[in-house]
Amino acid sequence: MSIIFRRLLLMTLCYNLLLPVLAQEINVQKKLGNFDQYIEKTLKEWNAPGIGVGIIAKNRLVFAKGYGYRDYEKKLPITSNTLFQIASNTKLFTTMAAGLLVAEGKLDWDKPVRQFVPSIQFSTEELNNTVTIRDMLAHRTGISRHDMIWYKSDFSRKELFDRLKYLEPSQPIRQGFLYNNMMYAASGYVVEYLTKQTWEDFLRERIFKPLDMSNTLFSIEEMTKQADCFVPYNEKRDTTILYRIPYYEEAQGIGPAGSIISNINDISKWLIALMNEGSYKGKQVIPADVVRATLAPSIALPNSQLENRGFNEILNPVYGMGRQIASYRGHYLAFHGGDLDGIHSQISCMPYDSIGVIVFVIGDHNRPLRDIISYNVYERLLGMSETPWSERRLKDRTDARKLDKEGRKKSGGERIANTIPSHSLGNYIGEYEHPAYGVLKISMKDSALLFDFHKIVLPLNHYHYDRFDTPNDEQYGLWSVNFKTNPQGEISQAVMSLDESEASFVRKPDASLNDPKVLQPYIGKYEYGGSTIEVMLKSGNFLYLLVPGQPAYQLFPYKPRKFRIQAFSDFTFNFTIEDGKVVSMKQIDPSGEYVFKKKIDH
Repeated sequence: MSIIFRRLLLMTLCYNLLLPVLAQEINVQKKLGNFDQYIEKTLKEWNAPGIGVGIIAKNRLVFAKGYGYRDYEKKLPITSNTLFQIASNTKLFTTMAAGLLVAEGKLDWDKPVRQFVPSIQFSTEELNNTVTIRDMLAHRTGISRHDMIWYKSDFSRKELFDRLKYLEPSQPIRQGFLYNNMMYAASGYVVEYLTKQTWEDFLRERIFKPLDMSNTLFSIEEMTKQADCFVPYNEKRDTTILYRIPYYEEAQGIGPAGSIISNINDISKWLIALMNEGSYKGKQVIPADVVRATLAPSIALPNSQLENRGFNEILNPVYGMGRQIASYRGHYLAFHGGDLDGIHSQISCMPYDSIGVIVFVIGDHNRPLRDIISYNVYERLLGMSETPWSERRLKDRTDARKLDKEGRKKSGGERIANTIPSHSLGNYIGEYEHPAYGVLKISMKDSALLFDFHKIVLPLNHYHYDRFDTPNDEQYGLWSVNFKTNPQGEISQAVMSLDESEASFVRKPDASLNDPKVLQPYIGKYEYGGSTIEVMLKSGNFLYLLVPGQPAYQLFPYKPRKFRIQAFSDFTFNFTIEDGKVVSMKQIDPSGEYVFKKKIDH
């Protein structure tokens, strides 16, 4: 073979190696056609502040463009480096982190997670002995959302993890899909428990660094130090006025479910790895079988679009782990959405077509656009006719806004006029606690009650009887609190409808009443009619009443010198102090008052 022929052959081989990528890039630009005009029209019709779109073909980011503004007020453009909260698209990162531990033998997809993390506790022994990490990552534990545990709260990851034991299942395990962010927070804690690293550090070391995702962050504080970041805007209710809203920042505890912040450039590297079975630039960052495991169907989802609307573009959706899989007009589509206050995204790919799409949309009223634009890109690149998704969903939005406005006008229709609260307003003031949801604070401002729950602070106005409502807030909605009295006629509970059920918040006593120094004088033996009972201090700061032949009753302080027991709400135990010493305990119940004299040691 001559030297000239070898050189020509080498040049031809090199050209052929480059040709698929170059041809794909040219094809993408051609196939997109009037996409820019389509997005500009969409921006106007939906009153969208800004949209960012990225497209991956083969192993390259071949399209990255912003439309509208990353900051609507300042008219700053969206770029491929604009940082956005990716919200629940974080979940696939957490799934892959768990998968890396499965690959190392530190965890198993299908063995009870308690075998690996003994401290995990669910509400039943059946769940303790059954729930796997796959169940948690596939939203099939049978436990529903309970989002108001974490939303706007300062609970740490460990505190959220410890609250799993208070969440009762809504259906049997693996019998249906119930989306649950708490399970992802707990899965992130599982990663921390098994690696002795924070979830954030594990992702930085094992995923971000090998994928060159150098601009991917975890907090709004970090993000706002960068020049190129999005600003959330929403449409003012019943108008087309856009207004700036606060960032959602309380993500430390719930992080593994939704705290990652990234941009089109960095997410494109993530998608390239996903589309190439975990490989990036010739390096196997995530084992191929781990990537495939996330795509394996874990729980079926309904064909809701077909059954409810007659739309057949998306068929047979299932949830794997950290993402959904469906047939989109005959093409295999893997995808997940992300939603936080004012920002929405979809990160998706058709791995068998070597196409990936990234969409970021600013504004809660524009949430459907994350899906609409993604589907439109796929249809263009695959040479399909364009489904009128925008027209369909815009009509839905218009109809929903009309119905919502009409519904709000009817608020208070069941209100009973001319009722008054059972107590003076000052008697409602206090802190009310739920073991999972935390503390509801009721205070007074300007002669009216004030509602304070997870940093959501609103006026609380009398509705009827012992029900008080907040205004229907533009961002946080309307909160209704129904106060309950105990048998002694005191305000003892606050009940709210949260997530999928009612939650009862029990009034907290003053913290000083649990001080061991305060409780110490009550310890001793008490006599009544020849019988002796004993009051003991256990576990440092809890009093217990010991009655012969009966279980120990914990005494719960609720006022100075006054205690209750959990078993009977109509019983109270009041202690009498004379000359600084406890001299007796009085049991008060519906049948009467009974005084137990304290035995004095000599």
